[in-house]
Amino acid sequence: MTAVSSTRFSPLLRWMGITLVVLLALQLAAVLSLWEWQEEAFRQLVVERLISQSPMALIGLLLMYLSSRLEDPAEARTPVLWTVCIISGLLAVLLTASLPIAFGGDQVMQQQSDQQLATKRGQLEMARQQSKDPALLQQLIQQAEATGQVPPGATDAQKTQSARAFVDRQLDQLETQYKQTEQTSKVSLNQRRFGGSLGAVVLIVAFTILCLGSVL
Repeated sequence: MTAVSSTRFSPLLRWMGITLVVLLALQLAAVLSLWEWQEEAFRQLVVERLISQSPMALIGLLLMYLSSRLEDPAEARTPVLWTVCIISGLLAVLLTASLPIAFGGDQVMQQQSDQQLATKRGQLEMARQQSKDPALLQQLIQQAEATGQVPPGATDAQKTQSARAFVDRQLDQLETQYKQTEQTSKVSLNQRRFGGSLGAVVLIVAFTILCLGSVL
């Protein structure tokens, strides 16, 4: 009874697995149809799509592997297992070939992040230097007086204190923006490295094991 149930269940597993593999092929075909390999952005898009969608294909191939084992547990090399072996090996090769592009994208993203942070840091330092200039405080006081923001009868000390408080608030906002940009940059880089480049290495190992295990 158990053998019959397994035999009936295995075609469902196989077709579910085939569906997941076909979905990966369709995802890649949608990107490759544009074919602008000379463009760095296109290469990064292809590699990103390959890495992000490969886990789906890995599950599909595992389902195909299980379906074959359920149908023919004594048969070492069925057509389904050879199919799993070939597709797994192909994906392992493609992921290996994509590693230089993925690592190159990591470096480009790191450089862009460093440049962005350097610009923000330069703006913050410049604002700090300008805030120490007495002429800036006088200019702010004059603008406040011209727009009627200074209370009647305010002393020079109160005007200076109000201008200084305004400058400090602006500096706090710039510093907060810099810290937010720095944190967002670190999160994005870590997501790309661990979910992208290092994730590809893990997938290469998994596809290689599945490729060898399906026919050995």
